[in-house]
Amino acid sequence: MVGAGVLSLPRALVFLGWGPGAVVLILSWAITLYTLWQMVEMHEMIPGKRFDRYHELGQYAFGEKLGLWIVVPQQLIVEVGVDIVYMVTGGQSLMKFHDLVCPSCKRIRQTYWIIIFGSVHFGLAQLPNFNSIAGVSLAAAAMSLSYSTIAWTASIPKGIDNGSQYSYPRTTVANEVFGIFNALGQIAFAYAGHNVVLEIQATIPSSPERPSKIAMWRGVVVAYTVVAICYFPVALVGYWAFGNTVDDNILKTLEHPAWLIAAANLMVVVHVVGSYQIYAMPVFDMLETVLVKKLHLPHGSLLRLIVRSAYVAFTMFMAISIPFFGSLLGFFGGFAFAPTTYFLPCIMWIAIYKPKPFSFSWIINWVFIFIGVFLMIVSSIGGFRDIYVSVSNYKFFS
Repeated sequence: MVGAGVLSLPRALVFLGWGPGAVVLILSWAITLYTLWQMVEMHEMIPGKRFDRYHELGQYAFGEKLGLWIVVPQQLIVEVGVDIVYMVTGGQSLMKFHDLVCPSCKRIRQTYWIIIFGSVHFGLAQLPNFNSIAGVSLAAAAMSLSYSTIAWTASIPKGIDNGSQYSYPRTTVANEVFGIFNALGQIAFAYAGHNVVLEIQATIPSSPERPSKIAMWRGVVVAYTVVAICYFPVALVGYWAFGNTVDDNILKTLEHPAWLIAAANLMVVVHVVGSYQIYAMPVFDMLETVLVKKLHLPHGSLLRLIVRSAYVAFTMFMAISIPFFGSLLGFFGGFAFAPTTYFLPCIMWIAIYKPKPFSFSWIINWVFIFIGVFLMIVSSIGGFRDIYVSVSNYKFFS
């Protein structure tokens, strides 16, 4: 649940400010917790049947064909987008670790660090399912909590020693407006997990006496408690310490103590190694299912090797081509995460349960739908504009 997007939260507050920034953080936490509860409840709402995939739930809510066309493209964009961002994050964190540990060494280009990080996944991608990567996931969870704690505790001395400026960076009105839009997308990206929650819940045993939603909801509550412990201090303390000079990745801004910041960057690498696989697994499953059922290719180790290696190579190539961490967060946060995380579960809930018009459930779901749609539109625009501006000044494969 704790994604690398937490590292961009202080930068998001640069454009949103103290009050609106805190409100958006808390509101996003509450909305996404609510929609995650909806997903957990809908997983086995029909006795004896479990919706183990997001698209299966979409098909039940919207119909066989329409459900696929609504859910699958969005889910693929989320999962592929996250993996591209995590490729960038892993490469940047490896480079920062190297530069801190050996400041006198010759600088190695970011492109090579992304390739080094990506090569690990050619092996990990061959693990067959979620249960096979349980150990990797546990390590990732521990690392995310650790580097988040380091990010805000290491910021405190800086905040105490130096006065920070909290005014908007001096720039054009257009940059300010699009900066706000992109900041909303960065916050949306940070609240992830909905796209794989059904697949994870599918691995939990279930019976009429003890349905899987009991254990799953306990896990969600623990996860979201950890999310709050990680996100709010990083966002608020990081912004307090550095003000409008903070980078889109706070660990790039921090320099001292060097050994601690180097350790934090290494923790980020371990985390995104595990998280990459979590988001890649549903894509692998979808691709292999299509190739076996539609094209009648033989299922086995060879197919797995080719398909998964090709996917890793593709995400690596995209990360090398557009390695803009903050801009990618904003764009994918709005274009992909807002629909699948903020409002699509609410639409499914209304379609399936049909709450009485103007009842509390009906009102709250429609309010969240409107918020999610607004977030999707403005964040996509802000993120795309940031990518466009960054690309115009970027030398590819540098």
